[in-house]
Amino acid sequence: MKYQNIKKILILASFSVLLGLFSISKAMAAELVEPQIPIERASIKLKESLKDETFLNDFAKINDFVEEVIAPHTDFHKIAKLVVGKYWKRATDEEQKNFEQEFKVLLVRTYSRAFVDFDDWTMTFLPLDMDKAVKTVKNKQAVTVKTQILQPGQRPFAISYRMWRTDENWKIYDIVIEGISLVKNYRTSIGSRIKKSGSSLASVTEFLAKKNRTALAKKQDKDDQEEQS
Repeated sequence: MKYQNIKKILILASFSVLLGLFSISKAMAAELVEPQIPIERASIKLKESLKDETFLNDFAKINDFVEEVIAPHTDFHKIAKLVVGKYWKRATDEEQKNFEQEFKVLLVRTYSRAFVDFDDWTMTFLPLDMDKAVKTVKNKQAVTVKTQILQPGQRPFAISYRMWRTDENWKIYDIVIEGISLVKNYRTSIGSRIKKSGSSLASVTEFLAKKNRTALAKKQDKDDQEEQS
């Protein structure tokens, strides 16, 4: 598979898995085990949101959706920590917090584009035997939920998402698409930028913040122009 196609699938799958974009039959839903259930619930709520024709073009609504539906089942703190890697402990608490916030906005922006770019996908869950699949890592229960993504006329491709059980519920902390990890993909680019900046997480955070501000400003300008036309 070409790198460009893998990157495209990575963006799609990251968004779709976190938002539960894929349709799930009632029969299948009845067979789901605990870590799979949040995805089913997110799918139902997403479908309700898509009934609003303005939803796809309204970043504020998408962001609210992520905060309400996705954030409770996604460990953005762990994702940010894994992406930064060895540089995380070198940063102050404030630097970590700021990076996590800007990186989360970056993900939301990236994910929001997938709403328009992809459709007509379905997901099938591979059997998951919790007694055998759950592992204990650093006193935390962890599991990998395996799925296949189907699209008419295309070969199936594999998506696995890694979850761990917090005090609240099962949360996603990484997604692996055809062997490519979302965390490792971002860790490479973020790590390279941190190294170039002299191991400064703050400077990388400011870079992300600038990109986010610019992107959101362009989006707002486009919306304003459309309203005036």
